[in-house]
Amino acid sequence: MTVHELVSALPDPDVLRARCRALALLDVVLDGFAPRHGYLPGWRAGVDLATMDNGSGDLYGIVFDPAGVFLYGFDHECDATPWREWPRAHWPGLLEGLPATLAHYPADPELHFEDFFDATVCAWREAGAPSWQCGPVVFEPGESDGADWLFGALSDGTTEAVCSDAQDYYERPIDRQAVAALLAGAPLDRRLVGMLNPAANFEAIADRSRLLGYPVTDS
Repeated sequence: MTVHELVSALPDPDVLRARCRALALLDVVLDGFAPRHGYLPGWRAGVDLATMDNGSGDLYGIVFDPAGVFLYGFDHECDATPWREWPRAHWPGLLEGLPATLAHYPADPELHFEDFFDATVCAWREAGAPSWQCGPVVFEPGESDGADWLFGALSDGTTEAVCSDAQDYYERPIDRQAVAALLAGAPLDRRLVGMLNPAANFEAIADRSRLLGYPVTDS
C-alpha cells in the first residue's frame, strides 16, 4: 500500500480523530513512560495534533484543523525518504496540490527535523470535501513510501489490526476486549486499565486520559 491506496482506506475525519485518541490512550496504559502514539488537543488554537514516533526514526503526524486534515508520515528506510539525496528533497509530487488552507503545515518549524519537513507520505482532506487526496506521486513496482505499515492499523481500525500492531511493538499479549472498548469510545475505568496493564496507576492514567479528551469514569 502506498499513499494512493491509503487515501481510499482512510475513514472520515471524525472517525480518524477518535481512532487517534484511542491509540494514544492505549499506549499511555501500556507504557506511560514512552508512549508511541500521542494526541495533543489544542496544539494550535482550535487545532489538534495526533502523532506517532517509534523511537527508531519513523513517525507520523495528523493535524486536525477546522479547514481540514493534513496527514504526513516518515519512513526513514523507504524509497521515498528525502535522505536519498543531498540536499534533502521530497519525492516528486509529494506536496503538489496541497490546498492553501493547509499548505502552511509543512512549513511549521515544530514539524521539522534539522530545518526540513521530513515526510515520505502526505495526504489531506479539506473541510467539506468528500474524499482524501494526495499529490501525483509515482512509484515503480517494488518502491515504497511507508504508508502500508505507518498507517495500516490506523486506516484499518479493527480490534485485530490494532492488537496485532501493539503486540508486535510491545512484544506481549494485548487484551482484545479492552482494545475493542477503547476503539468504541467506552469511558476509561479501572477494569479496562487492569485488563491492559494490571500494574498501571489508574489515577495517573485517568488524569492523562482527561488531557487527551477521552472520557473517564472512576469505577
